[in-house]
Amino acid sequence: MLRCRTPLYKLMMKYTHVIWDFNGTVLDDVAIGIRAINTMLTQRGLVPIADVEQYRAVFDFPVKEYYRSLGLDVENEDFDTVLAPEWVRLYRAHDANAPLYPAVASMTATLRAAGLSQSILSATERNMLHAQLEARGATGWFDEIWGNDSIHAYGKEGLAAAWRAAHPSARAVLIGDTTHDHAVARVIGADCILVAAGHHSAERLGACGVPVVDALTDCLPFLLN
Repeated sequence: MLRCRTPLYKLMMKYTHVIWDFNGTVLDDVAIGIRAINTMLTQRGLVPIADVEQYRAVFDFPVKEYYRSLGLDVENEDFDTVLAPEWVRLYRAHDANAPLYPAVASMTATLRAAGLSQSILSATERNMLHAQLEARGATGWFDEIWGNDSIHAYGKEGLAAAWRAAHPSARAVLIGDTTHDHAVARVIGADCILVAAGHHSAERLGACGVPVVDALTDCLPFLLN
């Protein structure tokens, strides 16, 4: 008689993979991002973002269009060669001060103990992503780290499609903090949980029609059943 060698608890789990967004979900970098963009706006005589609430209402992907909405001239100051590199330089000058969300360490440990694979899927350039994780001692918390091949943050649908091609049978759920994360989850047929503590407001996230929670630990009931 054939015997199933997969532990019963794994067969009963709803998901086999948890995909983590990075910025605003794993890394609490909202304040650093606002500081960088406000420096750029102020230097050009433009109105800076007033507070976190306004930022969460206007930030979006692709970042080029977000810049345009703030009044930055993405044509005369080329986005790819001028504006994006400037933002990255300003961001990196202070990103060492951006902590991981406190619950990430315990949550990744809990999910690992439950037998779930965990990947990071980020619009951040991959070398920068690895450096940020390594600086915080968090690289080993994840089975895979997927970052973009440029600094321009156009989005991560293509990266997500590559992840799905590498994991065609995975039952996946994506944890993120923006409406873009919800769109990415739909591209790869993954469920989605959105955390209203990052780059988008709870009101914007609520329009996606998926669970929206206030803190990372509130995700656990959706993940472990």
